Amino acid sequence: MQGVKHLLQCHCILPQYKNRKNPVFHKFTAFSIIDDDDSVIARFTQCNNCGVIHKITDICKSEISRGVDESNTITTIHDLKRSLTPDLSSILHAHDCDLATWEHVSFIYENKRWLESTILTRETIEGSSQVKILTILDDKRIKIESKILNDNATGEFKLK
Repeated sequence: MQGVKHLLQCHCILPQYKNRKNPVFHKFTAFSIIDDDDSVIARFTQCNNCGVIHKITDICKSEISRGVDESNTITTIHDLKRSLTPDLSSILHAHDCDLATWEHVSFIYENKRWLESTILTRETIEGSSQVKILTILDDKRIKIESKILNDNATGEFKLK
């Protein structure tokens, strides 16, 4: 079993792109679990811009749930805060992390996947990505480090 953050595309458009000839649809980060058969476990998440509910069907793929405007069953940051140590919660809060990052950290911690990492923040500076990475060493220790990563042609990179 493995956890992964990935992008989903919604049908909404951010206000700064509304008047463009070719609209740019909003993308947001989601978290998914891949089971031992390399299949994504289906789950629901909510667009952080318009609030539409998406059913995640695969990495970077979702279906919009028609007729459902909100759901009390979708995991929130408030829900996850209680399952993490105060130190982890304060780090995620201090870096203003999105729900997907909270879910990833919770997955790592709950499944004791020590030495796994997640990106807390990312900025592009002079064509390279500067990232701040959180690695959970064990149930009591963490490591935070900054790295410069050279992106490949697709703008993607993986943590080791």
